[in-house]
Amino acid sequence: MTAADTTPKVFEQTVARQPERVALRQKTFGLWRDMSWQTYFEQVRQIGSALIAMGLQPGECVGIIGDNCPEWVLADMAVQCAGGVSVGIYATNAWQQVQFIVDHAETTFLFVENEEQLDKWLMFRDQAPSLRKVIVWDLEGLQQFEDPLVMTFEALQEAGHRAMKDAPEALTQRMHQVKPDDLSVLIYTSGTTGPPKGAMLTHRNVTWMARAVIHDNPIHRSDEVLSFLPLCHIFERLFSVFAHITHGYVVNFVEKPDTVTDNMVEVSPTVGYAVPRIWEKYASATTIRMSDATWFKRLVFGLALSVGKKRADRIMNFQPLPAYLRLMFGLAHFAVLRKLKKRMGLDRIRIAYSGAAPIAPDVLHYFQSIGVNLVEGYGQTEGTGVTCISKADKVKFGKVGPPLHGAEVRIAEDGEILVKSPGVFKGYYKNDAATRETLQDGWLYSGDVGELDEDGYLRITDRKKDIIVTAGGKNITPQYIENKLKASPYINDAVVIGDRRKYLTALIMIDEDNVIKYAQDHKIQFATYKDLTLDEDIRNLIQAEVDQVNTQVARVENVRKFAILPKKLYEEDGEVTPTMKVKRKYVHKAFEVLIEGMYTRASAG
Repeated sequence: MTAADTTPKVFEQTVARQPERVALRQKTFGLWRDMSWQTYFEQVRQIGSALIAMGLQPGECVGIIGDNCPEWVLADMAVQCAGGVSVGIYATNAWQQVQFIVDHAETTFLFVENEEQLDKWLMFRDQAPSLRKVIVWDLEGLQQFEDPLVMTFEALQEAGHRAMKDAPEALTQRMHQVKPDDLSVLIYTSGTTGPPKGAMLTHRNVTWMARAVIHDNPIHRSDEVLSFLPLCHIFERLFSVFAHITHGYVVNFVEKPDTVTDNMVEVSPTVGYAVPRIWEKYASATTIRMSDATWFKRLVFGLALSVGKKRADRIMNFQPLPAYLRLMFGLAHFAVLRKLKKRMGLDRIRIAYSGAAPIAPDVLHYFQSIGVNLVEGYGQTEGTGVTCISKADKVKFGKVGPPLHGAEVRIAEDGEILVKSPGVFKGYYKNDAATRETLQDGWLYSGDVGELDEDGYLRITDRKKDIIVTAGGKNITPQYIENKLKASPYINDAVVIGDRRKYLTALIMIDEDNVIKYAQDHKIQFATYKDLTLDEDIRNLIQAEVDQVNTQVARVENVRKFAILPKKLYEEDGEVTPTMKVKRKYVHKAFEVLIEGMYTRASAG
């Protein structure tokens, strides 16, 4: 069977190969319920046929907004099979952001999850002339609602059933008319530096990536993943849709965003993936939990972890494991680490990925130490998600691995990482100026700065625009320092300041759960989050963490002063992206007084 180069053809081949195997699984009323590949395909046919009957033309955009669930991917695949362009929208977006994407993409149909998402559309109902229908899949609270533009998911499926009788070949013809260079999806970037831009990914892009990403780390049809990152982000879309329809494993959907840890334990996936903040939370939770354990448990865990660290050091330096270390780790794993992984739902993990943002090397090392094969991937939406990734048994400390098989990476004279591969996008939708800036002579200008080592492994040093030049003319990469700060269980995030300044400072966002526990353990009185950030004992706690990092970096990289942000940062307020990256421009502007205070005499000490 030749390799298919459009998502409809890939989907069709996988269904034909294993129609009765489980494709999707969702927990409903306390029970995990299976959907076979054949049922998945039949439902996609119904929805796609209905969209065609209602006027969806090839190349037209269809929006989808909601949390991860089967309906999301059913709509996604139906749109692509009908020759349309699927446009995911973050469920956490404010209505103004939803309106921007619906208008910019000239969306013709909009799938919404529930009343909350429907309300967002109602805020701009009369200012969206391109929309023909809004389809709702969760009707709770909407039983009495009526609007000529709104229809239920069930009604759409019934319309599809009728359409398949009237024109049984309509969808099949559309599926076979799709060309590799047609648009598959529009993925709007999260807009850390301005309004979102729609990255145009073709069928060739996504089908190539689905195969390339597993070249060195195979995924089998017996594997299982847990879908919980936003589906409109390329990271989750790659695993829950593109690689899924290519390799035929099982996708399990979380019940809701706040049950991820519970569902992780229930499903115990074999392939894991998450953004760095999730992995950092897992690591810090273990550290805090062990601080409450008996002295004997702490001793046993410490011994097991020390053995794991020695093993991780050798693995991450490509050194062979001596027989005695294999034996010691086997004992440590059986007695201690195995149980720890089971409590986290990581006991079946064969390989796990961290992506979408930089992760602290110490966190990678920690998971390698407990026997979780966590590797860091690097890429961007414009490259269909992945540029570099380490092989499971060839991980390097602080490196994101070599380029994917079939991808080429080179470093420009100014240090910028340039990428060329079949995964490089077509450009930005309706934005020729941004496209010309990002795509030059077939190379994707990533905006990241890095270096390749003698083994071809890439090390990311920072974002090009984030590099700090101090008043003394020293170039500082803040990301390196921030990652070390974030490795602390008490620090959720950090932004290092210092461009054209005499010394470095940092804005610190505390880890609320762990700091609250510390406060309770040490009888520190507080009523609100802000009380915590202002408490002198908490400040001393963070000062100790900053001091520890300062011993690990060059003197010019020392954080001389810091300020704890008095509030949590929220995506809804435009302070962080949906993948939990801090929007630096916003933070610099919003907390200008705090920043200036760290550079005045009044704040000395």
